[in-house]
Amino acid sequence: MASKRTLEERINEKNEMMEKALEKARQYEAQVKQLEKQQKEADRKARTKRLIQIGAIVEKELGRDFVDDDFRRLSYFLKMQERNGKYFSKAMEKDLPPEKEADNKSEGSPDE
Repeated sequence: MASKRTLEERINEKNEMMEKALEKARQYEAQVKQLEKQQKEADRKARTKRLIQIGAIVEKELGRDFVDDDFRRLSYFLKMQERNGKYFSKAMEKDLPPEKEADNKSEGSPDE
């Protein structure tokens, strides 16, 4: 005949199980925090890359290096475009023509 466990033994067993479950929950919390940290880092890197690409495009189209006063000028220009009819936002929403057409149009006369 198997010996019956006392209530105290059963309570202790349940407490141990609860401690193990709490430890596992803490491990999951730590893993979630680590994944969130990795996601934030990836988002920051992607944003930095976009900002660098924007700067490179501006310098390329400007045909010279971007200088300190150019930041204010560009900011003012974009604000005025938005205030006068959201031209910048509208342009950013348009579909792009195929690359060959876009290249030819950008090389055209300034009157176009």
